[in-house]
Amino acid sequence: MNNNYQKTVLLIIVLIILFAVSCAPKNERFLEKPAGFWAGLWHGFIAWITFIISLFSDRVAMYEVNNNGGWYQLGFLLGLGAFVGGGSHSSCRKKKTAKTDLEKEWEEIGKKVEAKVRTGIKNWVDESEEKQGEWEEIGKKVEEKIKRELRNWAEK
Repeated sequence: MNNNYQKTVLLIIVLIILFAVSCAPKNERFLEKPAGFWAGLWHGFIAWITFIISLFSDRVAMYEVNNNGGWYQLGFLLGLGAFVGGGSHSSCRKKKTAKTDLEKEWEEIGKKVEAKVRTGIKNWVDESEEKQGEWEEIGKKVEEKIKRELRNWAEK
């Protein structure tokens, strides 16, 4: 019985695809009369199917070029948005609110790396204060300013 169920589902999917392709853009019926709002709405809704088929066939297009302009384009965008954009906002919100274990682990690693870098910079600043070289007065002022800023940053 399970095998019959799979065959039935496959047959229904094939029939839906064939129906969708029969109403796809670049159809002969749009040669006489341009496609309007309703055709644009349908073409937008089946755009994902027609795109895949258009990769293998020149007889099917994703967008009907012989259309009546703005109304077709509005329908196409609404149809595309209904299929592609529907429900995506809520799924993104769920992903942002719950941090995964991997994100938490990377956050901890980032904090450890930052602490090590701060310690290294602080040690470098302290060592270089002890070893005063032969710098000109402007060079000393610039160096001291950089050291102060780095020390302030490292001590956060």
